[in-house]
Amino acid sequence: MKKIAMLFVMALTVMIVVAQDENRKEIQTLFSNQNSLGFYGSFTLGYSQINGKDALVSGGRAAMIFNHSTAVGLAGYGFVNNMEGYRWEDENMLKYSLAGGYGGIFIEPIAGGLNPVHVAFPVLFGLGGIAQVRNYGPGYWEFPYLDTPESDLFFIVEPAVELEANLARFFRAAATLSYRFTSNIELFDVSPDVLRGFHFGLTFKFGKF
Repeated sequence: MKKIAMLFVMALTVMIVVAQDENRKEIQTLFSNQNSLGFYGSFTLGYSQINGKDALVSGGRAAMIFNHSTAVGLAGYGFVNNMEGYRWEDENMLKYSLAGGYGGIFIEPIAGGLNPVHVAFPVLFGLGGIAQVRNYGPGYWEFPYLDTPESDLFFIVEPAVELEANLARFFRAAATLSYRFTSNIELFDVSPDVLRGFHFGLTFKFGKF
């Protein structure tokens, strides 16, 4: 895990330097524009593994873009690890799932944002909550009555890398790979690192880039 974190930090540092260099080159050219200010809103649909189960992760971001090279804004995501559905013929209909969400601020260095295909490195810093719910069947969830914690709060840092394509002046699509680093989770019969792991997704951005 430390090696993964080091790789993300190194990649982020390199891309910030590259983005700054590109921005300087743009400002120094004879016909360059004045400093650019843009914005975007996006939504993400993704897949992850949470507590050994397939999980759906969805959410969105809103950001301001400075000089085509750095975006800063707010992000929020929700998750649930019950993608397999229900089968009434199961012997044990009582099932436990984990659901919750997290959000916070993020900074996103962008390398080559004016190119048709480029990369971005958003990093989210925030807080979240997770709850243990029990399911009796389709559409029926409730919190378990246990003497142990049923929900918990956590801190999260989620660095990501995105391969992004400019499909139109106002629309971009990106393949996203991120890793969730969280504080320990305290829930009944759940590992403290249950939320730490990779997230694969598709992100769709709309705005002025």
